Amino acid sequence: MKRAVVFSKRPRPSEAERQIAAAKAPEAANDEKKWRWDRVALFLMGLLVAVLAYEVRDASTPAKTELTQKDIDAAVLHALTTQDLPSPTAKAAAAVQGAVVRVQGFEPNPKKPKDEDRESGVGTGVVIKDDGTILTNYHVVWGAKRLVVTFADGTESPAHVVGVHPDKDLAVVKPQKIPDDLQPAILGSSRQLLPGDGVVAVGFPFGIGPSVSAGVVSGLGREFLSPEGGRRLAGLIQFDAAANPGNSGGPLVNLSGEVVGIVTAILNPTSARTFIGIGFATTIEEAGMAVGMPPF
Repeated sequence: MKRAVVFSKRPRPSEAERQIAAAKAPEAANDEKKWRWDRVALFLMGLLVAVLAYEVRDASTPAKTELTQKDIDAAVLHALTTQDLPSPTAKAAAAVQGAVVRVQGFEPNPKKPKDEDRESGVGTGVVIKDDGTILTNYHVVWGAKRLVVTFADGTESPAHVVGVHPDKDLAVVKPQKIPDDLQPAILGSSRQLLPGDGVVAVGFPFGIGPSVSAGVVSGLGREFLSPEGGRRLAGLIQFDAAANPGNSGGPLVNLSGEVVGIVTAILNPTSARTFIGIGFATTIEEAGMAVGMPPF
C-alpha cells in the first residue's frame, strides 16, 4: 500500500525573515571561529604550565647516586661491628630445636601397683617427617610399657613404637597427636663431614633440656661395643660435643642446621656413665636405611 505523503505543518518564513537570517550568518560564523581559537589558546596555556611545573620538580629533585662496591662493603662492616649476630652454633641449634622431643618411658611400679607407672628412662628424639614420625634410639624405648613424648612447644602426647632396628640401636616412634605448626628437622649428609668440622648436639641429658652442646667431629667410621647389650655398632661419627645419658636418640647437627647423625653412645671406662669427651652417633644415612627411608 502506498504511503501517504506527510508534509510539515511548520509555516514557511517570510521574505523579510529570510533576509534577516542571511544578514546574521557571517556574524555567527565569526563567533564560531573565535570560540575555537579561544579553546586552542587555553589548551596551549595549560600545556605550558604543565611543562614548567615538571621542570621545576625535576630541578628540585636531588640527583640519584649509584652505590659502589666500596659503599656496600662499608655498610656490611658497619652492621658487623654494631650488631650482635648469633654464633654459628646458636643458629644451628635454633634450626633443629623445634623438631627435638623428649622421650619418656614408663613401667609398672611393683612397690605401688595401684599408683601411676614410674619413669623407666628418658631420652631424646627428633621429628623427621611432617606426620610427626620420630627417630630415636632403640635402647631409649626398649622395655617401656608406655611412652610419652614432649614437643618443643610443651605439647605432650602418648606414643607407640612403629619400627625397630636393634642392630643399629634405632627405633621409630609415632605420637598420637602433634602440634599444628610442627616442622620436621632438615636431614643432611654425613658424607661431607671431615674431622674438625663443627657439630652441635641437642637433647635432654639427665632429663634436663632441651640442652645444647657444641664441639667438632673427632673421627669417622668408628666402632663401638655397647656394654649393655653387647651390640657392636660400626660406621659411627665420633664427636666431642658434651653428651650424657638422656642425649641418646637426639640429633647431631652440622653448622648448617642439618641433622647428620643420631647420638647413640658415649665412651667412659668407668661406671660413672658421664661424658669424658668421646661420643658416638649413627650417621643419618644408616638411620634412614634402618627405618626404611632411602639414603639422603
